[in-house]
Amino acid sequence: MANRVLRSLRNLITRPLTSSTSPSSASSSAAVDHIAKPEPTFQKPPASAPLRLDDAEKLFSCVPTSKLLRASAILHAAAIEPMVDFGTWVMRSNLMHVGVTRGAVLGALRHTFYEHFCAGEDAAAAGESVRCLHLCGLRSMLDYAVEYAGDNDSSDRNLEAFLHTVESATSLPPSSVSCLVVKITAICPMKLLERVSDLLRWEYKDPCFNLPWKKLETLPIFSGSTPTYHTLKKPEPLTPEEENDLVLGHQRLLKICQKCLEANIPLTVDAEYSSIQPAIDYFTYSSAIMYNKDDNPIVHGTIQAYLKDAKERLLLASMAADKKGIPMGFKLVRGAYMSSERKLASSLGFESPIHNSIQDTHVCYNDCASFLLEKISNGPGALVLATHNVESGRIAVAKANDLGIGKLNQRLQFAQLYGMADALSFGLRNAGFQVSKYMPFGPVEMVMPYLLRRAEENRGLLSASTLDRQLMRKELKRRLMAAVF
Repeated sequence: MANRVLRSLRNLITRPLTSSTSPSSASSSAAVDHIAKPEPTFQKPPASAPLRLDDAEKLFSCVPTSKLLRASAILHAAAIEPMVDFGTWVMRSNLMHVGVTRGAVLGALRHTFYEHFCAGEDAAAAGESVRCLHLCGLRSMLDYAVEYAGDNDSSDRNLEAFLHTVESATSLPPSSVSCLVVKITAICPMKLLERVSDLLRWEYKDPCFNLPWKKLETLPIFSGSTPTYHTLKKPEPLTPEEENDLVLGHQRLLKICQKCLEANIPLTVDAEYSSIQPAIDYFTYSSAIMYNKDDNPIVHGTIQAYLKDAKERLLLASMAADKKGIPMGFKLVRGAYMSSERKLASSLGFESPIHNSIQDTHVCYNDCASFLLEKISNGPGALVLATHNVESGRIAVAKANDLGIGKLNQRLQFAQLYGMADALSFGLRNAGFQVSKYMPFGPVEMVMPYLLRRAEENRGLLSASTLDRQLMRKELKRRLMAAVF
């Protein structure tokens, strides 16, 4: 009996991209045939398929057992907060300056959390991850995961990497890449974005304040409830050198927009810290006005629903875009900088810009989602609902159905982080909606800031990933039992 179980386990773990109920030899042959084709391996659902998250076999039908085992182990480890705390402490400590320790830590990181949460070390490796997801009926949001640029030289290097990413995406299966993701801090120095944001805030408080460099047409950046505590005194004007650097930063974004337009791949500009968000929105909205034509919103902005002013800013920007005839694309997220936002506000003696409770954030997210769903059902535009919250997913699916937004509609898609909320991703896919995974990629050392930030900001989300862990255990148990008996 023991030998039989061992043989079954070996066959089970090496079985690729297929249900464990099929004979192993046939499964391997079928998987090879599938990999050679660009067609997804799952069956497309009927038009009226509901959002169901109770059938583990159906949810994870295209995930190899070896990957399912690995994912289950990683998510269980990530749910242990003391382990995450210790790992982030080590990576931020002086131990990382010791050659032997640094090599050991990066090696362990590469073969565990990095491989689970990141798509690869370069565009080619990320492309293989995209192809695997495409076979499972999921799309990819490609993110060259550099977080900050210190000067123009590093900004130019990052620009070339983003342009190369777009070129690489054009060689992947059609529709497998839903968008390119860019952070403005990767193509424009952070200090300059802080300066520009300070000046934009002061202009909002004092409309007579002149900004000679502000020549681009844009949409509303602030609302009456937007906090301005970041800028407590009148800022100095930009120097000629800073003005030149600002032009260079905007030109880099326009080059990426043009490349995406030529490839017909949307560009999503990520939201970042509230201290620099005004400059980011200035860049994003001015580029959207230039590139979003007819019913093709190439440039997407991002709204963080955990901010108290999110709904009001969204309404103002959306109404202004409608008046200008600009089809806007928006990605709606809850937010990823909660700890740092609260710390900054507290250090300055101000109330946090984050909603007072998680329930308030949920309400804001669902309200914004409802508003945007109604907009794309009645006119141009596009919407990415990025959420790991099952209830928000159910509410959005019901709203989309009520509005008659067609399944597989290119203007609506859901999104989750790569390596997280897979049950929700597959459930939404099975219900017939477009679903993307946010796919960060890049060398391990470069992606470390992203991993550290995700570990710190998502610790509650990781520890609460009960649904995925339970369903993965259920499916692994089913596959083992089927293989043995």
